Amino acid sequence: MSLILCIETSTTVCSVAIAKESNCIAFNRSDTGNAHSVVLTPLIEKTLKEASIDPSMLSAVAVSDGPGSYTGLRIGVSVTKGLCYSLNIPAITISSLKIIAANALNKIDPKDKDALICPLMDARRMEVYSALYSINLKEVKKIKAEIIDEKSYSHTNNKIYFAGNGVDKCREVIQSRDVFFLTGIDPLASSMCRLATEKYDNKQFADVAYFEPFYLKNFIATHSKKSILKT
Repeated sequence: MSLILCIETSTTVCSVAIAKESNCIAFNRSDTGNAHSVVLTPLIEKTLKEASIDPSMLSAVAVSDGPGSYTGLRIGVSVTKGLCYSLNIPAITISSLKIIAANALNKIDPKDKDALICPLMDARRMEVYSALYSINLKEVKKIKAEIIDEKSYSHTNNKIYFAGNGVDKCREVIQSRDVFFLTGIDPLASSMCRLATEKYDNKQFADVAYFEPFYLKNFIATHSKKSILKT
């Protein structure tokens, strides 16, 4: 039986969950903004206590590894490394965009088997971090930073669900057919449980000494004439 502590700090929301054999048995979040350095440790302690789990019982620690907030990611990864070193357990990393996609599944009809999920994370100015996943959370398009314009995603006939805090940037821009914009979808630790358990079962562990967050700093240099925001 695996018990995995899940940590998500890639946005202004800081959250912690406990995965027991892929099921979320305890979850807490803080929406106090950029205060992860203050709230993360108490959140971990509270979540472990609610699940009646001592840290020594943990099988692994899973953390979102980006893209996202530089400071938030650093805090999450630093705490993860500290716990893994002290408890001598493996670390698991999961893309914050895949976590958004996993959360979006709660609002998508499972009968839409050909639908795609496009998590969008607000970057800066007209840019977003994006990716594409199938309804089974298989990667269809790799993570990248891009500028969304009226031609974006017009190449596919699949129904696309957009989710994440970058949705508002794109709602009035994307003109493709069969697109749906899901609101209130954050990357949350509770959505990491199944993903983390799958990686644990497959022994897909990160190198605790060397892994770093995926900041994705390389932005597109040119801007569309019909971009998301006016400069």
